[in-house]
Amino acid sequence: MEKLFIYNTLSRTKEEFKAINPPFLGMYVCGPTVYSDVHLGNCRTFMSFDLMYRYLTHLGYKVRYVRNITDAGHLEGDADVGEDKI
Repeated sequence: MEKLFIYNTLSRTKEEFKAINPPFLGMYVCGPTVYSDVHLGNCRTFMSFDLMYRYLTHLGYKVRYVRNITDAGHLEGDADVGEDKI
């Protein structure tokens, strides 16, 4: 398996990534909280972590990738009654 180095912003150095239980990895990514129209910022999370998932898979890791979409339950006009935006 190829080595993967990531940048640690705390130590400001590149460090070798080491899985806790190789070759298995768990990846949980918080998705968007949908309460308005979709914009490019909503896609950034999905694109960047999908790319990371694909690269880790390419390196030979068996990745369990879990992501969510939060249903905030906001109503039209943020009133207490009415149609749910979602």
